[in-house]
Amino acid sequence: MAGAASALFLLDVKGRVLIWRDFRGDVTSVEAERFFTTLVQKQDDVISQGPVVHEKGVTYMFVQHKNLYLMAASRQNCNAASLLLFLHRVIQVFNHYFEEFEEESLRDNFVVVYELLDEMMDFGYPQYTEALILSEFIKTNAYKMEVVQRPPMAVTNAVSWRSEGIKYKRNEVFLDVVESVNILVNSNGQLIRSEVIGALKMRAYLSGMPECKLGLNDRVLLEAQGQTTKGKAIDMEDIKFHQCVRLARFENDRTISFIPPDGSFDLMTYRLSTQVKPLIWIETQVERYSKSRVEIMIKAKSQFKDRSYANNVEIDLPTPPDATNPKIRTSMGTATYKPENDAIQWKIRSFPGNKEYLLRAEFTLPSISSDDGLPERKAPMRVKFEIPYFTISGIQVRYLKVIEKSGYQSLPWVRYITAAGEYEIRLL
Repeated sequence: MAGAASALFLLDVKGRVLIWRDFRGDVTSVEAERFFTTLVQKQDDVISQGPVVHEKGVTYMFVQHKNLYLMAASRQNCNAASLLLFLHRVIQVFNHYFEEFEEESLRDNFVVVYELLDEMMDFGYPQYTEALILSEFIKTNAYKMEVVQRPPMAVTNAVSWRSEGIKYKRNEVFLDVVESVNILVNSNGQLIRSEVIGALKMRAYLSGMPECKLGLNDRVLLEAQGQTTKGKAIDMEDIKFHQCVRLARFENDRTISFIPPDGSFDLMTYRLSTQVKPLIWIETQVERYSKSRVEIMIKAKSQFKDRSYANNVEIDLPTPPDATNPKIRTSMGTATYKPENDAIQWKIRSFPGNKEYLLRAEFTLPSISSDDGLPERKAPMRVKFEIPYFTISGIQVRYLKVIEKSGYQSLPWVRYITAAGEYEIRLL
């Protein structure tokens, strides 16, 4: 039988544990809350990065429902798909009991929630998950939220993606401009593919029904306003907005105006197909000393400004499948031979701008037959990195205004991140 869950947690949108049930005593609520709070702070959309995360010997599996997260944790080799399905069945049962399953109904029904969890999971193994069966022997009265029939949106001017009456003690907006660079370089060093995929990821924790206005250094907008665009404006393609954005307003005057959903969402995505300079350039040199001994030299150069740093750089260098006894030297970082992948993985934790680092790898090739030194390889070299406080497109958030009828002051936070997408360099 697959490994069982150690504990089950119900958390709010900020990662705080509201209710939890311990089954095996090896994962505490403090561990779970610390893990999930860190995850929420690092990720704009927690679910989009994957519903299963393994950290420090614990596998965390989670799903989102409205303003709640349901999470199972296990220290065993568990069946993640089974536990994720169980979490969805928990949501169905709670919806049956409370009409509307959200944070308010959860707080109003602590006793019923614990009774249901005790019947639905035993020592970490899922049991009864059918609401009608559970209703036969758990008859505790549950407080059901009133579902009020609302008039049409055209009458109330309400929006389907945001509830009324939302309140926060501290009103904050977090906006991350995230760009992914797709690069393909052929074996002659020519750039044959260059693309930037961007997204504006927002987390809104705002009270009431706020009106947000966002300004970017969009070339069309700046030219329409009679402002100079030299070196400051960008041309975005394939722009797609969240349903909350007023498209008519954007088409008329390029103003991004919207009432945001509560929590995390992608406000906008875009693409730039203009040719960009590779942020990390790789040069390869192969030297053959004999028919059975070959040395590969890799030069990695950062092609961005000195004040920026690429973090967690990984360069995967493919090697011949019959390579043995590798001897690897690097001027920076660490390099490890991965025979199961036929590759050397070179890791550099922090790579400053305008720097060059070298890697030399010497192999014994007992089965080499080509006079050129290395047999032909089709696998490309792959590069991963992340550069904070930097965008390759040059996009800038000129302003982010939040207007709400109560007149509260909000705190907008903006970050820029560029990461490698499909970043490949062909060797031979």
